[in-house]
Amino acid sequence: MSQSFSAAPRMVALFAKVGPALLSVGTLVLAWELYARISPTTLPAPSRVLAQAIQQRQALFDNTVPTISATLAGFACSLAVAFILSVLIDFFKPLRRALFPVFIISQTLPLVAIAPLVVLWFGFGLTPKIMLVALVTFFPMLVALVQGYESTDRDISALLSSMGASRMRIFLLARLPSSLPYFFAGLRISITYAVVGAIFAEYAGAAKGLGIYMLNAKNNFRPDLVLAAVLVSALLTLALFAATVLIQRAAMPWERLDAARKS
Repeated sequence: MSQSFSAAPRMVALFAKVGPALLSVGTLVLAWELYARISPTTLPAPSRVLAQAIQQRQALFDNTVPTISATLAGFACSLAVAFILSVLIDFFKPLRRALFPVFIISQTLPLVAIAPLVVLWFGFGLTPKIMLVALVTFFPMLVALVQGYESTDRDISALLSSMGASRMRIFLLARLPSSLPYFFAGLRISITYAVVGAIFAEYAGAAKGLGIYMLNAKNNFRPDLVLAAVLVSALLTLALFAATVLIQRAAMPWERLDAARKS
């Protein structure tokens, strides 16, 4: 009996967190379903999209595997490049003034225009997809890391320096831990672009993938299949976003302790 009473506050807290999101998404889907039934157009109802997704689950799965492979490989490369560049910029300040304008210009390039060129240069394999995913995801992480290093408490750095710590030691003990909240904020932003980048690369040229599946469905005038693939890509993005949140909770356990102490 006492266990049920102790579980009640946790259930209420969980509903308070996820309830508004479920309510807003449910309202949107319900409105979409009613509109599609009352005023039939080329926009299929959510029930039809879900039914087609279930019916075409094997084809969707076969095309999801290449997309998620390109997404994860590209994002891993993006993460490595962003971290290495952020460390170099932190240790050599003139690099920031030299490289940041180039990076900013790279983010202004329209993906729909650059994707066909990358595929033309590097072929229809995995390489152009990895490059395009890395291109659209590394900049938020780079900016977040550089900003995180600069947020380090100067008193901590001065204390470590007075104790004879080297610059690398100060970086590892103070500047890198200080950057973690900023880094995970940039990581969550970047991960939402990763799947989109992979799909754009597949649109430009690929044998399989969600982008090719959407393109074929569009050419066959099947908006229900297009939206079924969109649903899968949205679920992939949500799963990757949730993974970043779980990684942050594991890497920064003190945040949970602080939240529990404040509550």
